[in-house]
Amino acid sequence: MKKTKYSLEQFYIAKHLLRWTLLIFPVAVTIGLLVALFLWLLDLATTTRLQNMWLIFLLPTAGIIISWLYRYYGKNSDAGNNLIMDEIHKPGGGVPARMAPLVLFTTVITHLAGGSAGREGTAVQMGGSIAALFSRWFKLHNEHKRILLMCGMSAGFGAVFGTPVAGAIFALEVLTIGRIKYDALIPCLIASIIADITCTSCGIHHTQYHISFIDNGTRYFSHIAFDVVLLFKVVMAGTLFGLAGYMFAELSHLIKNKSNQYIPKKWLVPVVGAVLIVGISYLLGTFDYLGLGVTNPDSNGVSIVNAFKAGSTGYFSWFWKLLLTAITLSMGFKGGEVTPLFFIGATLGNTMAVITGSPIDLFAGLGFIAVFAGATNTPLACTLMGIELFGSENIIYYAVACFTAYYFSGHSGIYHSQRVAVSKFHIVHHDEETIKEVKEKNRQNGYKH
Repeated sequence: MKKTKYSLEQFYIAKHLLRWTLLIFPVAVTIGLLVALFLWLLDLATTTRLQNMWLIFLLPTAGIIISWLYRYYGKNSDAGNNLIMDEIHKPGGGVPARMAPLVLFTTVITHLAGGSAGREGTAVQMGGSIAALFSRWFKLHNEHKRILLMCGMSAGFGAVFGTPVAGAIFALEVLTIGRIKYDALIPCLIASIIADITCTSCGIHHTQYHISFIDNGTRYFSHIAFDVVLLFKVVMAGTLFGLAGYMFAELSHLIKNKSNQYIPKKWLVPVVGAVLIVGISYLLGTFDYLGLGVTNPDSNGVSIVNAFKAGSTGYFSWFWKLLLTAITLSMGFKGGEVTPLFFIGATLGNTMAVITGSPIDLFAGLGFIAVFAGATNTPLACTLMGIELFGSENIIYYAVACFTAYYFSGHSGIYHSQRVAVSKFHIVHHDEETIKEVKEKNRQNGYKH
């Protein structure tokens, strides 16, 4: 049989994917092992702090140590995820290998001493650092290096949360608002799946969430397969989730800018931040807002897991976690933003459910993914994360909440290196300017073109 140009094309595609699988495998396995080590150390640090709450008084000392380490050994590692994103957009100085051990160690210190931080940022930074190291060993050119860095981000994200599909889409979606390049689609998926398998093979168990709500309520229109009134409530909640994401991003940037402006000594910035964190916790009369906040040894305490139940959060729990996390991460401590965003979203969803008479577990789950969608401008990845974490029964509500939050978060985000290709509120194409540049341009034009 005579070969056609199409059969040759499929041959080259298969060859290309095989080559990428061989390149990705050692990278993803290494990242998966590092994430497993990180999660084990994080759990150990959290347990140790809960058993010895006096450790929170060491938070100022922890801040000084972190500041010193990054000043003398960090090189350009302090830029974190933004450095990786900049390197993907425009290859330049590179991502140093020292970023991985440095961010792992300093994040564990932050959690041991009671900082309000997450874990996604650390996992993604480790993934990017390891991917950059392998790209130098493999002597890849810039285009292939870009794809491998995206694979590192996917592997870190997918492994740390146990959501490999969301991890793959996150790395594609987070780089540029309004545009997704699919050239790294399968490599990112391969990397995320391999890293997740590696991590779980080490005995790491991710928190299991469950939404028991089943949408079999009142149907006002026979041809509509969902509750219209409930959907309207989800839209209202999605709006508030987006505004919460906007508030977190803007407050974080504001605190970072003002602290660097008014505190002359860099090592004093985390010290002041530590005093604020401990002081606010004492004023509130609770330490529930320190650390990850996924679980709480007190069955009546505030946590992500407890937010899925009635009567376990106060009306302003989401705000206190938002404030303490913004202080922690903007004033020199290390960790991720995503798990705190889950906490903020789940507790805000719980509050919205109580106020509107909606299903608490559903709205906690919607807030969980939608505030994250708004703060990172990744509605597709967050919708898929909802399916991976909670099941697919309520996918309509996941999508509506995440897409609504994405729009209402405006041109803001926790990653200042994120580019904007298409404006959210009118069809304007940008030359992949940063979020900061687009906001300034919109402000000058009075939000009109």
